[in-house]
Amino acid sequence: MLVKKMMLSATLLGLFAMVGTGLVAITYDNAKGRIAQNQQESLQQSLRALVPAKRYDNDFSHDHILVHDRPLLGTSDPVIVYRARKAGKPVAVVIESVAPDGYGGPIVLLVGINYDGTIAGVRVVSEQETPGLGTNIEPDRTHWIFSFDGRSLHNPQLDKWKVKKDGGIFDQFTGATITPRAVVNAVRNTLLYYQQHRDALFAAKIPEKNAVKHEDAKHGG
Repeated sequence: MLVKKMMLSATLLGLFAMVGTGLVAITYDNAKGRIAQNQQESLQQSLRALVPAKRYDNDFSHDHILVHDRPLLGTSDPVIVYRARKAGKPVAVVIESVAPDGYGGPIVLLVGINYDGTIAGVRVVSEQETPGLGTNIEPDRTHWIFSFDGRSLHNPQLDKWKVKKDGGIFDQFTGATITPRAVVNAVRNTLLYYQQHRDALFAAKIPEKNAVKHEDAKHGG
């Protein structure tokens, strides 16, 4: 009798474990799907904020390529470049670049650049900065990220693309210089990349797996 009870208990425990594992897997799959959907919606919102829909008539979010340039784009991984066009003519790009030297780790950015090389806007995709200090790069906390709007490699001159503490024109945060310095450097480098490869970026063909690759090289700045 005791043996039968033990076997029954073991069987029930096994069933509970199987059911529990199945529920965890289902919950994980559902959560993963929701996270992916939220990320996609957030991306679409950021793209629209940087390049308003009235400025282009192509499928902006799908007209994209992959590029490589570790020194200027901050990562050895492929980077996405979204391309906006109107009546077949280039309007702007949004480049997903990385500031590798943030205080809490890499800061992933979306840098919108108009065809003429002026900045359409900058948004933060992900960061791990100190709450209340480094997180001031987020647009819902301060207006600091909007200070890049309309800037170019000639406004200011290249040697002024620094925070004020380093002799540049961009504000730093009280008690937090590393984060804004990293973002300013990354935006400047992204502009340099665009200046060097503008025509190739717009000419490159879809699908995205056909990456536009550029040899790593030493760049000033």
